[in-house]
Amino acid sequence: MKVLVINCGSSSIKYQLLEMDNETALAKGLLERIGIPGSRLKHKKGADKYEINRDVANHKEGLNLIISTLIDEKMGVIRDTSEIDAVGHRVVHGGELFASSVRITDRVIKEIEANAFLAPLHNPPNIQGIKATMELLPGVPQVAVFDTAFHQSMDSKAYLYAIPYEYYEKYKIRRYGFHGTSHRYVAARTAVILKKPLEELKIITVHIGNGASIAAVKHGKSIDTSMGFTPLEGLIMGTRSGDIDPAIVPFLQEQEGLSPKEITEILNKKSGVLGLTRGQYSDMREIEDGAIAGDPICKLAHDIYEYRIAKYIGAYAAAMNGVDAISFTAGVGENSPYLRKNVVTKYLGYLGITLDEKENDCKACEKIISTHDSTVKVLIVPTNEELVIARDTKEIVEKNLNELKLW
Repeated sequence: MKVLVINCGSSSIKYQLLEMDNETALAKGLLERIGIPGSRLKHKKGADKYEINRDVANHKEGLNLIISTLIDEKMGVIRDTSEIDAVGHRVVHGGELFASSVRITDRVIKEIEANAFLAPLHNPPNIQGIKATMELLPGVPQVAVFDTAFHQSMDSKAYLYAIPYEYYEKYKIRRYGFHGTSHRYVAARTAVILKKPLEELKIITVHIGNGASIAAVKHGKSIDTSMGFTPLEGLIMGTRSGDIDPAIVPFLQEQEGLSPKEITEILNKKSGVLGLTRGQYSDMREIEDGAIAGDPICKLAHDIYEYRIAKYIGAYAAAMNGVDAISFTAGVGENSPYLRKNVVTKYLGYLGITLDEKENDCKACEKIISTHDSTVKVLIVPTNEELVIARDTKEIVEKNLNELKLW
C-alpha cells in the first residue's frame, strides 16, 4: 500500500509518499509561500533533489502541483494517481471529539470545522488540504490524524485549569497538548530500543524544536504534557514565550496600549529565545554557538531555555512517581549534544543519571546516551510523525476493507 501523507500549514504543504510494505519514503517535499509571490516546491526522490519555482495561489493548486510532481516522468515515483492507495492528513486540533485517528467523512469534516475556533491558525488550512485532496483524488480513502489525540488520555486533574468551571463547559477551555504524534512515536520507539514492553515503562519524551513540548508517558499513555489550551503554554520556544504570569497580559496591554491581537502576536512571534536575545536570534543553533563563544545574551537565553526543560522533566518524574527513560527528539533535541549535556549534567543527577559523553556526541542518531549503570536511561530518538500518520492510515483503511468483505 502506498500512502500519501499531507501536512498543510497556512502557507505551506509538507508531504511524503510512503511504501507501507517496507515503510520507506519514496519521495518527500515542501511547498512554501502558498498565496505569496515566490512560491517554491522542494522535492526529494531518493538522493535526487529538485526545486520548482512557480507562484501557487491556494492549497488546491499546491496539491495539484505536488501530485503532478509525484507522477512526473523525471521527478516522480509513481506512474499515475491510481497508485496512491490512501491519504493521511495531519490535523492539529481534534478537541475532545477525537481520541484517535479516523476515516474522513462529511461528518468528520464538519466536526473538524467545529473545532476550528480552538486552532484558528491551523485547522482551517488542514481542512482546505482535506477538501482539495478529496477533489483531486476522488474515491481515494482519506484519514485524519490529530496532534491532540494522544493526549486525550490525560486525567481531568491534569487537563483542567483553575478558572470558573463554566468556561470549560461553555468554551472547552482546558489543556489539550500538541505534538502528540511525535510523543507517541518516540515513546513507542524508546520501548523498542530498551527491549521492554511500553506498558511497563515510565517515559518522558522531550520534543525540542522551534516549537517545543514535553510529555509524561506512563505505561504507553500520555498523562500530562507541557503545551496547553494552545501551543503557547509550556517551554520557552523559538518565538513563543511559554509559561508566564497571566497578569502580564493585561499589564502590558495597559502600559503599551496594545490590543488583544497585538499582545497575542508578541507572545507567539516576538518572544521566546527571540525575545530574550533582543530580537537577534530565534534559531537555537545560533544561540548555542553564541553561548559557547561567550556571548552573554546568548548564554542567558540558553541557560533559561535549558532550565525550563529541566523543570518540566522534574515535574513529570514526580507526576509518574518515577521515570525509566528520558528521550530527546525533534530538531534541537536530536541535534544538540550541548543542550542534552547541560540539561542532564546540571539538573538531573539526583535521578541517578550518568551521561556517556562519547555516546552523546552525535547528531540525528538513535541511541542510548547514558552510561550502563545509569538508573534512568537517556536516549536520542529521531521522531517520525509522517510514519505514524501513514501507519494509522494504513490500519484504518485495511480495517474498513476487511469490514466490507465481511458483509
